[in-house]
Amino acid sequence: MKKNLLLIVAIAMLFNVAHAQTNTTEASGKPFVKIYSNFHSSFSDGENQNMFEITRAYFGYEYTFNENFSGKLTLDVGNPGAGKLQQTVFLKTAYLKYKKDHLSLSFGLLGLVQFKEQETNWGYRYIYKSFQDEHKYNSSADLGFIAEYKVSDELSFDFSLTNGEGYKTVVVDSVLRTGFGATLKPVKNLMVRAYYDFIKKFDVSQQSVSLFVGYTGNNWSLGSEYNQLLNAENVTDENLNGYSFYGTYQLGSQTKIFGRYDVLSSNEILNNAWNILNDGSLIILGMEYSPVKGVNISPNYQAWNPKDDSKKILSAFYINFEFKL
Repeated sequence: MKKNLLLIVAIAMLFNVAHAQTNTTEASGKPFVKIYSNFHSSFSDGENQNMFEITRAYFGYEYTFNENFSGKLTLDVGNPGAGKLQQTVFLKTAYLKYKKDHLSLSFGLLGLVQFKEQETNWGYRYIYKSFQDEHKYNSSADLGFIAEYKVSDELSFDFSLTNGEGYKTVVVDSVLRTGFGATLKPVKNLMVRAYYDFIKKFDVSQQSVSLFVGYTGNNWSLGSEYNQLLNAENVTDENLNGYSFYGTYQLGSQTKIFGRYDVLSSNEILNNAWNILNDGSLIILGMEYSPVKGVNISPNYQAWNPKDDSKKILSAFYINFEFKL
């Protein structure tokens, strides 16, 4: 509680400093809204389930103080995943950012950068989370600090220091998560990114490693990533490995087709398959139609094939919607 209070005071002080700055850029702000919803019909072992859902709703405000200082606040309304509550409101981001020349510094409740490029290349967050986000390698946002330095148009580095608990969890210890990333763009349209982070608890260091390669053409894009999590949840020798491959092809000004294939696997410890209930592979195939700016509609097929032979393949047909204001 004391740590959170100090953070709030520090952010308030930084906002006051930023507001006092004067230069040629006029202050401006804008609200934003983003909503994810869907209808789906799922099939497994002869059983069928139909459902309408609103999986996410984001409400926020972005403010530019001047050419160097900006801030953002986002409320995240989503399904908590347990209990009787259908939707719960979280504070997703609340931060101040300073940017000048090649350096940017962000402080507060931040959207993290460990899978930002992967999520951007995948491009369909309203349909399915990126691999690391889906399998909880890391949280999409957390309290802390991020520094990014752009050496050139081809090379940039980032450093993060966060609580390591995510934006939904109250801080229960003083252990911090430290991350390092590097992004390389050796030729036009090609991106290579490497990321590593660690957090030590109970004398065990959880470590994550991510490698990503993405290419964007005139009307298509491809992405591939490898993700490793060592000592997951700070449990010795419980390790995860995962691959994700995805691509998009633009058929016209309003229509795209896309596909994705994921594999998640874990090791065995003394013949104990500790993560067998979560291991498996995923296939997504679909199209996206954008009738007007800010509206995306996607009919798609999703299939999860569990590694556990006692479990059946789960297939589902979705119609996903995204509304952005």
